[in-house]
Amino acid sequence: MHLVAPDIEQYIEQHTTDEQPVLAALNRKTHTDVLMPQMLSGKVQGQFLQILSHMLRPRRVLEIGTFTGYAAICLAAGLQNDGKLYTIDINEELEPMVKEHLLAAGLQEKIFPLIGQAKDIIPTLDETFDLVFIDADKQNYSLYYDLVIDKVRSGGIILADNVLWSGKIINEKKDKDTQHLADFNDKIQQDSRVENVIVSIRDGIMMMRKK
Repeated sequence: MHLVAPDIEQYIEQHTTDEQPVLAALNRKTHTDVLMPQMLSGKVQGQFLQILSHMLRPRRVLEIGTFTGYAAICLAAGLQNDGKLYTIDINEELEPMVKEHLLAAGLQEKIFPLIGQAKDIIPTLDETFDLVFIDADKQNYSLYYDLVIDKVRSGGIILADNVLWSGKIINEKKDKDTQHLADFNDKIQQDSRVENVIVSIRDGIMMMRKK
């Protein structure tokens, strides 16, 4: 199910700033060399993340779910001079590709890939984050949110990807992942610590601002 008609998606692509060469190369390599390349953020969502990063000028960013590193590069766009971005993924097989493109982007001293279970790694990070991007296993979105909310500064932003799940989120009968996402969306809607909006970019992004 398309959330937006294909011709509208094409129009949006045509009226979005072109990818930087390193992102275009990573996009191509992900689609030729990696299973499930649709997990890549891609041009439109990537540009959204870059603009948001430039607006926030974050000092500390956390990404949960690295995949091939596309979103990490985008999220690092507005980092302050002493800024750091930590990105967590369980798939060590993709780490060489990630590091290759971080080097090509000149971000090897800004972005720090961490391999392992996010639920174990997040509590070890002694940081206060300005921006968090959750884009990993859907069944643990609520857990990741609980682990990061107290590490986000007042006024900081938390993003969660895929919250519309190809439109299945409104189905009466939901599969397991869809139900986890529906429960997460309801949890955020009821959490007085944040104000939130779902942005219908690609597969839906829940954007939260900590009060």
